[in-house]
Amino acid sequence: MADKAQLQEAIKTQGEVVRKLKSEKASKEQIDEEVAKLLQFKAQLGGDEGKHVFVLKTAKETLTGKYGEDSKLIYDLKDQGGELLSLRYDLTVPFARYLAMNKITNIKRYHIAKVYRRDNPAMTRGRYREFYQCDFDIAGQYDAMIPDAECLKIVYEILNELDLGDFHIKVNDRRILDGMFAVCGVPDEKFRTICSTVDKLDKMAWEDVKKEMVNEKGLSEDVANRIGEYVSMQGGQDLAEQLLQDPKLSQNKQACAGLTDMKLLFSYLELFQVTDKVVFDLSLARGLDYYTGVIYEAILSQTIPAPAEQNGADEAAVSVGSVAGGGRYDGLVGMFDPKGRKVPCVGVSIGIERIFSIMEQKAETSSEKVRTTETQVLVASAQKNLLEERLKLTSELWNTGIKAEVLYKKNPKLLSQLQHCEETGIPLVAILGEQELKDGVVKLRNVASREEVDVPRADLVDEIKKRTL
Repeated sequence: MADKAQLQEAIKTQGEVVRKLKSEKASKEQIDEEVAKLLQFKAQLGGDEGKHVFVLKTAKETLTGKYGEDSKLIYDLKDQGGELLSLRYDLTVPFARYLAMNKITNIKRYHIAKVYRRDNPAMTRGRYREFYQCDFDIAGQYDAMIPDAECLKIVYEILNELDLGDFHIKVNDRRILDGMFAVCGVPDEKFRTICSTVDKLDKMAWEDVKKEMVNEKGLSEDVANRIGEYVSMQGGQDLAEQLLQDPKLSQNKQACAGLTDMKLLFSYLELFQVTDKVVFDLSLARGLDYYTGVIYEAILSQTIPAPAEQNGADEAAVSVGSVAGGGRYDGLVGMFDPKGRKVPCVGVSIGIERIFSIMEQKAETSSEKVRTTETQVLVASAQKNLLEERLKLTSELWNTGIKAEVLYKKNPKLLSQLQHCEETGIPLVAILGEQELKDGVVKLRNVASREEVDVPRADLVDEIKKRTL
């Protein structure tokens, strides 16, 4: 076996080879081959008499080969030793690696964290290079489509609750797509790259997508036209039933399995009462390579007008589009397990920054005041030298679970205290004065209506809860 210094030099040289291929945008096959050589060198350096060891500590090797053509959006880095690294692209691949490393076969979890994309940012559309995602995943061996339906229900509930406007959730299945490509005449080795092209239909017209298939991806025009007939189809459970009778698709085993599951999925979605927003759309592809079954994407239907100061700019209105997406990835965990043991998984990712972008734009174009605190009541004073009484009452309210607040000044002006409530959206003010203290009452003021009422101190908690819950 070569000595340690020689192996380290070989690792450094091989790392340069991989980086050069990536900078030259070499084929995925070439890059994967050289990455495999790099892994072999590292395995030898790790000992174990030359036995191959899957190295999990290097983030970039973890990410390679999982994202298809979106791999170009991964931020590549290099540490001081020349190792190839990258910033986290999403939360799904690290989750799969975590399951494999800890031999977890059953878990339901959510995760909120930053991810990074080497993308063209569009600030008003909530598109950034560094941003937060919120993922929800269910891992484990379960009966078909039950966890998948729950993920879609979660997306439906979130978008409904946030009241962001009209939306719809597109669903499809990678097995249906692969079956469709097969019956249309797409060569097996081009399935993934054609899938990435189809995924652009939400941003490009069909004629432009077709040109890319023919001119860049090498498909014949006839094959592209046959694909075009299928990807124009939308519907629900009825479309799945129709396609199961399709003379071509019905002969493809993968497509039939996907369509059967699609029918089952819609039957569960009907029980969850979400079918009014869910559309079976054959144009949905989601270009990430790790998806193996059902895929979905939530899209907001309307645009939000830009603030007045941005009018006339390139982006006159906020058209965010997709705000959530996900699907089934049954093979991903097995890619990290030394024995290739698979753990079926399904999940969804919510684009928090995009949702915030819409909420902010709506707030700026609306006259409605945005509440910036959950505080139920501000404890205020009408005269000087009542700090102790304000703090005492605030403590009493805290002890009963009331979200109370007090200004951090000894003698604030009453007007300043009321303005603070208006600016932050605090709905009530509990005002103390010399007379109120003598009478054993608190003057409770509704900030919006400016109505005031004297409430016995013993009844204050119940009155605040009645007005704010």
